Amino acid sequence: MSCAVSSAAHCAAASAALSAFCRCLAAALWLLAATAHGASDAPLVAVATNFLPTAQDLATRHEAAGGSPVRLTGGATGKLYAQLHNGAPYELFLAADRARPVRLEADGRIVEDSRCSYALGTLVLWQPQSGAAAAGPIRTLRGQRFRRLAIAQPELAPYGLAAQQLLTRLDLWQTLAPRLARGENVGQTFAMAASGNADLALIAAAQLRGRSDGRRWTVPERWHAPIDQQMVLLRGASKAARDFHGFLRSGAARTVIAQHGYRLPTEVAHGSC
Repeated sequence: MSCAVSSAAHCAAASAALSAFCRCLAAALWLLAATAHGASDAPLVAVATNFLPTAQDLATRHEAAGGSPVRLTGGATGKLYAQLHNGAPYELFLAADRARPVRLEADGRIVEDSRCSYALGTLVLWQPQSGAAAAGPIRTLRGQRFRRLAIAQPELAPYGLAAQQLLTRLDLWQTLAPRLARGENVGQTFAMAASGNADLALIAAAQLRGRSDGRRWTVPERWHAPIDQQMVLLRGASKAARDFHGFLRSGAARTVIAQHGYRLPTEVAHGSC
């Protein structure tokens, strides 16, 4: 019995040590990548995939107006959040949800009063290749006249979670499971449909900005929780990161965000920036 207990304790200690080593290694790799990208004094900004093109536009405008450059890294909100916990040196986090910024605030990881809603996302059902006419997203999904439906991973991507909520409300989550193609983020989800590997995709409306191909249907928000996209400054953020955060809260930035296909949050309902 004592040998078994000793063995279990040894395994637990080894597992904890390995976990700590992995976290340190991940942090070191992120620090190495950050300095290897040049302009090592430019703050690293984590951006949800759906918002990356908008953030790139905003960063360009910010720099053109005399602001300091920033380095943008895109990815699924859940993955970026995990990287933060593993030591990634992000100074500003533009998430596609409210939950993870709230967690960071609760953990004391952010600059006081820096959490705010910068955009409200819209979920759309996109059919790249125009097929038989259909009356809206709900009837299209319920009709099930498609081979593959692409969604983002619900565990990592807020737009994927909204897609799961929609399909669950329609009582289709289990039924369509064999036909779901899952991308790590909405960028991969978009690519699956654009390449023909999926007939339909549930993605962000902003991803279709400037495109006229295929069909698209806006999913009524009553079918899923609001996609409240929030941002936070991480503790220890540099002046350059704080300046960019301030710019994102400006009227000029809000105009650009709306032009990219997002709705603007109101102060009362969402604690807008």
